[in-house]
Amino acid sequence: MHSFQNTPSPTGGARRRATIVAGGSIAAVAALLLSGCSAAEPAADGKVELTFMNQSRGQEAALTQLAEQYTTETGVKITIDSPGPADYLPKLQAKAQSKSMPDIYSSFNATDMAPFYKAGWAMDLTKELDGDWADDFSPAVIEMSTFDEGNNLGVPAGIYTVHWETQTYGFLVNPALTGISQDTAPTTGAEFVDALAASTSGEKFSVAASLTPQLIQGLASNWLSDEEIEATFNGEASWEDDGWRNAFQFLVDLKDAGVIANNALPGGQDDNPNVETSFFTQATGSIFDASPGVSVGLRTNPEFEDYFSLPLPKLDGATLDPRSPGIPGKGAVINPKGAHPEEALDFVKWLTEPEQQSVFAEVGRILPTNPELLAAGDVPQQLAGYAAGVEDVQVMSATFTTDVKTAIVAEAQRLVLGEATVDEVLANIQAAQDRTP
Repeated sequence: MHSFQNTPSPTGGARRRATIVAGGSIAAVAALLLSGCSAAEPAADGKVELTFMNQSRGQEAALTQLAEQYTTETGVKITIDSPGPADYLPKLQAKAQSKSMPDIYSSFNATDMAPFYKAGWAMDLTKELDGDWADDFSPAVIEMSTFDEGNNLGVPAGIYTVHWETQTYGFLVNPALTGISQDTAPTTGAEFVDALAASTSGEKFSVAASLTPQLIQGLASNWLSDEEIEATFNGEASWEDDGWRNAFQFLVDLKDAGVIANNALPGGQDDNPNVETSFFTQATGSIFDASPGVSVGLRTNPEFEDYFSLPLPKLDGATLDPRSPGIPGKGAVINPKGAHPEEALDFVKWLTEPEQQSVFAEVGRILPTNPELLAAGDVPQQLAGYAAGVEDVQVMSATFTTDVKTAIVAEAQRLVLGEATVDEVLANIQAAQDRTP
């Protein structure tokens, strides 16, 4: 275990999710799910058996271990169904349409999960989380899980998920390939770039094109407050602000230092899995990734232990401390129409207790949401840098529009390839924002 001293706290001025960007297919999906609304029949023999449909391979081993422990302690049989990340959402939609929804299922991003909430397949946990149960979560995680009245996904106000993972962003570093040690790790962007440039082995740094929006959002927080970032997402402030300009300049600095692997950003549907594989098979010295990447590493190459994470760096001329984008990570949704919703709630509450969150952290290398665990430093050493980002994690009531996210991914690639200047990149992203209805 590695110790760290940060105690999670809500970001000043953080607001509840008003929410996110609705995709064009959501209404159609919601209609399909609504057509499947029906209460499940209780088990005829009176035995309590619960099915948990799990989206994440990274937590499968820990979740299965805990389910077996719960069955031994309570007699309630828990079946873990893990179809895999790519098949999870289609299978969950099929379950809803065939009126065979699981008792418990993994939470996913708000846009994809909204149809299930709107169709009544999720228990509103607001009253439960008004009590002592809330002590098992950092306030920011609960805030990020809350749908306010009038949110743009049309979800009724409430809280439909609980989480045993906090997801933050930062860098993963292999000391053997970079020469960077955890004890003398760089704290500024310039130090990080210089250290990579000085290394002599392997590919030095990579970030998946699909993760560049999160990288840029995090770097921009060196100059922009959460409110200013949110205003940009809402089209109320300009992408051509110096804060965004400075954030993109960091990509130019990496490019000019010659440390970007293959002089390009990996793209395509599997870009981040490919980047993670290159790191955990020790072909690339450092990558930008989210904290769940550590769970992926345990599954990809369990023998590789000698690496660490760094929080986002302070950049030259910064006026604020950098803050990671944050979202609730792995967690659960309870089906109120199942045969045993109260027993399902009891199991989920048990999963989120500190003892069980410790198992998720130790077996699955999952960054917990429990404030006491985080404050005590009870996380694997590979997660320490990500854990440091929890203290001031960004809590947004808005995010990138689809057009803007697509533009950032494309423009970041053009910037790294030398096909555009930072000013041209920002102008094109602003144009994408202006196209958003």
